[in-house]
Amino acid sequence: MKFIYDLHRTMLKKELILIYEGEFTQDVTKSVLAMAERNMDSYNEDGKVKRKVFNVMMECLQNIVRHADNFEPERKVRNNAVFMIGKHEREYYVTSGNAIPNDDVQEMGNKLERINSMDTIELKELYKKIIKNGKIDPVKGGAGLGFVDMARKSGRKLIFDFEPIDDTLTFFSFKATIPRTI
Repeated sequence: MKFIYDLHRTMLKKELILIYEGEFTQDVTKSVLAMAERNMDSYNEDGKVKRKVFNVMMECLQNIVRHADNFEPERKVRNNAVFMIGKHEREYYVTSGNAIPNDDVQEMGNKLERINSMDTIELKELYKKIIKNGKIDPVKGGAGLGFVDMARKSGRKLIFDFEPIDDTLTFFSFKATIPRTI
C-alpha cells in the first residue's frame, strides 16, 4: 500500500495533473482529453494556452493510437502506452510513451532531429509544404505533420528518447512543453 502513497507524492512533486497507462482507443483518447480540459478549466487557464495544450495532447494521443495499429494480435503483445500532462508555474508539459517497431526508430529520430533544427519560420514553411503536398522530400520521407505542429504550438524543442525493449520493439518517449504565457 505504500506504493500508492509514493505514487501520490511523485505526482505532487512532478506537478502531474493527469496520468493514464493502458491500451489507447479512440474512446479512451476522448476521455483523457475531456479530463485534461476539465483540469485546465479548474485553473482558469487562458483560452489560447488551453487550445495549444489541447492541440499537443491530441497529436500525442493520435500518435499512440496510430502506433497501436502496428501490433498484430498474434504477437500476443499488448500495446499499452502512457500519457501524462503536468503543470508548472510557467508551462504545461505533455509526455507520452509507447512501443514502436524497431524499424521505425531511425526514421522517427531523424524526423524529430530535423524538426528540432528548424526555427519558427522554417517550421511554418514546412507545415505549409506538408499540407499542400501531403509530404515533403520524397527521398528522405515526410517530416511528420503532427510533430511539426507540436513544435509550432509549443515554440520549444521536442524532447524524445528511444529505449530498446526487445529485438523487434523500442519504447518511444516524447515530451512537449507549452508556455503558460502568450
